[in-house]
Amino acid sequence: MSDLERGERLQIMLSADELRAVENWRFEKRMPSRAAAVRELLRRGLIAEGFTVAGEGVRSGRFGVVDKSGANESRDQEED
Repeated sequence: MSDLERGERLQIMLSADELRAVENWRFEKRMPSRAAAVRELLRRGLIAEGFTVAGEGVRSGRFGVVDKSGANESRDQEED
């Protein structure tokens, strides 16, 4: 098991079209799993709404959808 612990499970129901859209996006972006793709889409949605995520140099054990360290920049902004 990896060092990154995700102890909470989120179960959602999707229509066939919604699932197809997630799967198409996942394969286009070469995401390793459906769960990783959904987490990335959730992260991007939160960024779009102004929520912060983990900044550069944050250890992977602290990385997730929402930044626990209080960093103010998103990964997308740092890549620009």
